[in-house]
Amino acid sequence: MTTDVRLPDSLVPAYARLPVEFVRGEGARLWDAEGNEYLDLQTGLAVNSVGHCHPAVVRAVTEQAQRLIHVGNLFHTRPAAELAERLASSSLGGRVHFANSGTEANEAALKMARKAKQGGTIVSVRRAFHGRTYGSLSATPQESKQAPFAPLVPGFIAVAPTAEAVRAAVDERTAAVILEPIQGESGVYELGEELLRAAREACDEFGAALIFDEVQCGLGRTGRLWAYEHYGVKPDLMTVAKALGGGLPIGAVVTGERFAEGFEPGDHGSTFAGGPVQCAAGLAVMDVVSDPELLAVVRERGERVAARLADLPGVVEVRGRGYMLAAELAPDRAESAPELVRRALLEQRLVLNATGPTTLRLLPPLIIDEADLDEALDRLERLLGA
Repeated sequence: MTTDVRLPDSLVPAYARLPVEFVRGEGARLWDAEGNEYLDLQTGLAVNSVGHCHPAVVRAVTEQAQRLIHVGNLFHTRPAAELAERLASSSLGGRVHFANSGTEANEAALKMARKAKQGGTIVSVRRAFHGRTYGSLSATPQESKQAPFAPLVPGFIAVAPTAEAVRAAVDERTAAVILEPIQGESGVYELGEELLRAAREACDEFGAALIFDEVQCGLGRTGRLWAYEHYGVKPDLMTVAKALGGGLPIGAVVTGERFAEGFEPGDHGSTFAGGPVQCAAGLAVMDVVSDPELLAVVRERGERVAARLADLPGVVEVRGRGYMLAAELAPDRAESAPELVRRALLEQRLVLNATGPTTLRLLPPLIIDEADLDEALDRLERLLGA
């Protein structure tokens, strides 16, 4: 059993790291420094959606790195232009502003909305998670995350995640409503069509921007390319990141026509955003995750995984869609979800994630085959039944 990893203690302790050093990945599998093999149902927090070291992503990154790595945003590059076109044409039909991460994409979207209605308020809902930079954190109404860094950016309002509460919060002063169609970090909660439609109608009535944060739930994770497609409600702005770079850091704001010129030169920027290597990786990812056959498999197998999870010992509720699932454990279990995640790693060679004391989150790679998926669930069943 792996029990200790001895590496130089030079990192700020910002993460509760587990005692395993991973050195190699392929598809749905990881290997540690001692040669142990693991099945990965966490995928780097929904980043490795096409699996570890997908051959198409590796090839795209290698070929682009041999040609051009960086020139900055004062010049054009073909990978950035082509990826922007792919993102816009597959979703909202406007334009794209690149960032380096999900929180930076959300910062950019919030700034676009505030520029359009200066001084306007931003409405978010409880349980939301939009990132850790100051604007995104201000839209993340979780006391444990906000309190150490107060005072936050003013003008943010948090309401209950209900259609009635969102509708009542939007008025002529509102610049934007920002929502995750399926809330990820808090434990995989669907906001549902009624709430999303109420937000759309309220934003239309008062001229506010509707922002969908699809940083985790987008790019095929739910069995549709974009999560909003499940509900038939389109936002004005959509943020994406995580899976987009196949493991490389990249984020983006995708606009509808209303915000296609949401920024002008000097309004916002980033030295590294939209670099040619990251965008080449993004194009390879888009080729994989936009395949209708793959998306159909994610939807169908996701339903089967959810049904299997519901039958596991101690599971009292299953939430989510596709390969974005949460298993809620009975609150009287002797072990917390974080403790189970640690045991899963060390005893079952299974990589999972806990989003709270009673919640296990499963984010398998979209390309995982049925045999590996079944084996991973068998390992989880052994863990929960022990």
